[in-house]
Amino acid sequence: MNLDSAFLKGLTGEVVTPLNPVYNSARQEWNRAINKFPLVIVYCESKQDVINAVLWAQKHKVSIRIRSGGHHYEGYSTGNFVLVIDISRLNALKLDKSRNILQMEAGAKNTEVYDLIGSNGYVFPGGTCPTVGVSGFTLGGGWGYSSRLYGLGCDNLLELELVNYQGRLIKANRYHNSDLFWACRGAGGGNFGVVVSMTFQLPEPAAVRVTLVRFSYAVTTKEKQAKVMDIWQNWLPGLDKRLTLSVSFYNEEEEGLGIFGSGFFYGSAEEARQLLQPFAAVKGFQADLQESSFLEAVKKVEAAYPPFEKFKSTGRFAGRSYSPVELNHIAQLVQNPADGSVYAAVTFYALGGEIASVGKREKAFYYRDARYIFGIQSVWTEDAFAEENRKWVRERFEYIKSITEGSYVNFPISNLKNYEREYFGANAERLNRVNGKYDPFFVFRFPQSLR
Repeated sequence: MNLDSAFLKGLTGEVVTPLNPVYNSARQEWNRAINKFPLVIVYCESKQDVINAVLWAQKHKVSIRIRSGGHHYEGYSTGNFVLVIDISRLNALKLDKSRNILQMEAGAKNTEVYDLIGSNGYVFPGGTCPTVGVSGFTLGGGWGYSSRLYGLGCDNLLELELVNYQGRLIKANRYHNSDLFWACRGAGGGNFGVVVSMTFQLPEPAAVRVTLVRFSYAVTTKEKQAKVMDIWQNWLPGLDKRLTLSVSFYNEEEEGLGIFGSGFFYGSAEEARQLLQPFAAVKGFQADLQESSFLEAVKKVEAAYPPFEKFKSTGRFAGRSYSPVELNHIAQLVQNPADGSVYAAVTFYALGGEIASVGKREKAFYYRDARYIFGIQSVWTEDAFAEENRKWVRERFEYIKSITEGSYVNFPISNLKNYEREYFGANAERLNRVNGKYDPFFVFRFPQSLR
């Protein structure tokens, strides 16, 4: 295809094609195992740039992908021979202290939001990885270390603006396009249109100290991993909602088997220690509890993330307790990592608390009554091992699928049968109707889009 100026006419913002020297870095996702070659990448710096890109793509019959942070696990925010509408430069933030409201352009990342609201004494129920786009995080539900106290990201969303297939800017909130607003709180990014701004209700600012909770075990065995999983599943249902944790049961290239828990407790370190007491029943328990401001705690979590990784990762919803035999089987999943894996893990992300206080049909995020998200991942560094690691995750996913009740759209997996039902449960049918209304010609199509 001829990528001359006549063909690109109508696109505004920074337009990158394979002929540009920056193309190779511009096409990269955070997951470096994704290796796609878009036809054009447009870095939009205004809403008009987004409108122009949507209209251009239809005129030239080029498929659209939408990218904010570039963190889609399966790389659906890019593709071969597509137009990538990159909104990462649409990242202005405005804090209204009189109403405790945050207005943001949809390209803002977790770390940018945290810096603004944290320095003003607020908390924000965002994600853990600093460079994740808040819009993609929110549209898929949005789990983070504040979720059990303040709800998911989507539960704090008041309004959004998106560019639809006609290039029109439309608003959605409780009173205006309310069906679209319902759908955008849990149906995942990429559907309906290009979200360009979001408005969030922030919790009242308070001088509350946050305890950054981290714990691990000195010497870990498969039996110890299964035992801690059992404590977790019995402990979580009655847990104080001020504490949100994730716990990983892992096998690391140099360290071997391990257990690592981390999260936020909105209270003192001493109270947090009491809540963690059941885990101390297993030998080798070590807790690191640090009281600080919200922003300081966030910065410590962010510091643990690398600038990028090569990985295959996905997650399901756990809705019941598992038998000793099942727990042993779950622990067995990480005992023999794939060749070339530097880190393999199953991770439990706590749900409940305020997440469960919302009805399953109230918003598109359906699995409100699940106990936790059950994740699995493998990380590698050498491309030669990519297929083997993907296969390793895929094989174990089949077992996890058999004991769980649905998949988390923000931790997606390709080649998932009946993916709409898996991601959205009984809300899938309504979501497809909403999508048919707001995107009748399926302009915003991607491998697991609504139909």
